[in-house]
Amino acid sequence: MTSTTTNASPFSTATAWAPRLLSVLRIVMALLFLTHGLVKLFGFPAGAQPGQVPLMGLFGVAGVLELVGGLAVLIGLYTRPVAFILSGQMAVAYFMVHAPQSFFPAVNGGELAILYCFGFLYLAAVGAGPWSVDEGRAA
Repeated sequence: MTSTTTNASPFSTATAWAPRLLSVLRIVMALLFLTHGLVKLFGFPAGAQPGQVPLMGLFGVAGVLELVGGLAVLIGLYTRPVAFILSGQMAVAYFMVHAPQSFFPAVNGGELAILYCFGFLYLAAVGAGPWSVDEGRAA
């Protein structure tokens, strides 16, 4: 009777899960991001800032991008181009809204905009991952 042992790297499990965790990152980012659109377009949840905003204005356009783009990224539909657009939106948001208040993100409240900007830029580069409509369409 022979025993078969594998000399698997301790990172082999992590490597195997990396594509799935990419999908998890995309889904969580999208869920959090689209809530910003819900606040701007519908004032939901009540009390969240900035609250419901006029549709015909920069915050209204941002709300539409956040809701529609967030839903597209959530399901992994056209993830690369949508994520690229959302990354740009977050860069604009940072430099128009946060940066004029202070140079330091911890002071100007822009950390989340920066994280979304680079998170979406990452998704634009690597795609949606295996749990996505994009992956299903490619098969």
